[in-house]
Amino acid sequence: MKASLILADGTLFEGESFGFEAPTNGEIVFNTSVNGYPEILTDPSSKGQIIVMTYPLIGNYGVQPISHDKYGVTVNAESDHIQAKALIVSEYSDVYSHWNATQSLGDWLKAEKITALQGVDTRALAQHIRNHGTMTAKIVFEGQPKPAEFTNSNLVDLVSCTEPIVYNEGCKKRVVLLDCGVKAGVLRTLINNNVTVVRVPWNYDFTGMEYDGLLISNGPGNPNFMGKAIENIQKAMETDKPIIGIEMGCLLFALAAGMDLIKLKFGHHTHNQSVRISGTDRCLITIQNHNYAIRKDSVMGGWKVWMENLNDGTVEAIAHTEKPWNAIMFHSEADIIKTDAAFIYNDFFAKL
Repeated sequence: MKASLILADGTLFEGESFGFEAPTNGEIVFNTSVNGYPEILTDPSSKGQIIVMTYPLIGNYGVQPISHDKYGVTVNAESDHIQAKALIVSEYSDVYSHWNATQSLGDWLKAEKITALQGVDTRALAQHIRNHGTMTAKIVFEGQPKPAEFTNSNLVDLVSCTEPIVYNEGCKKRVVLLDCGVKAGVLRTLINNNVTVVRVPWNYDFTGMEYDGLLISNGPGNPNFMGKAIENIQKAMETDKPIIGIEMGCLLFALAAGMDLIKLKFGHHTHNQSVRISGTDRCLITIQNHNYAIRKDSVMGGWKVWMENLNDGTVEAIAHTEKPWNAIMFHSEADIIKTDAAFIYNDFFAKL
């Protein structure tokens, strides 16, 4: 079925459906990853997004089954279902080849009722977003009602757990995981490092708990909606316990510390963002999915810019000069950079 992608500024792109055929809306972003579409689509940080894959051919290795490990954490995906609103590609391959694949990408999207279009000029679409910035968009099918306008509400509330969950009980060290939409990879990294993990909702007051360290997770949307989380992080900062923030967690930590944020023009949504440790020639290749960043000139009062983005100069990590606190705008647990950035988690665990 033919469909139209209509951007908020009125720009229109035509395409052909290969997913669930229903109108939808969301914030349109482009992702430069060559592969990894199951992980991108199931990442809770993708909630509310219409994702444009800039790599021309998508779907050629199908979809592996989503299973769970002994702790109930998903394997081969970052959550147990697709979080994105829709997927846009140039060319979709319904012929897949992977020893562990059980279905095509199109069949998976249909089963999860996710809209998807192929045959779109994704090069022109990505250039448009680069020039005009990330914006809302809608996908419309002929003969079907148009969807309502997308509103960027508190998306974290849609992906966070609703009550505390404990993993790996009985370990010597205890880490509170403030769940803003945590990826399975982050949760698995904590569990695999022999700590008890107490996963709590984004607005949960954890400060009265007994714990050795705090991890503030990744998540979708606008951090300015999350005043309750910021208040609780500020309470945690009254102690000297180790704290680390990941993506959304980095932004919330920065707000709690009195820093300011900026809205990026088209965000960082990719598997290949180059990051340099400030004052050195050491670089990391990172995975990111966020639309906000810390304003560089607001990093002060005992804080320093720890890492910077080599593409646009934005702040990629902050660290406190005295306290055992730091935060990063990327995922150091991701497989493509496991060796490069493993030291970030290792430092956190060493401080517990």
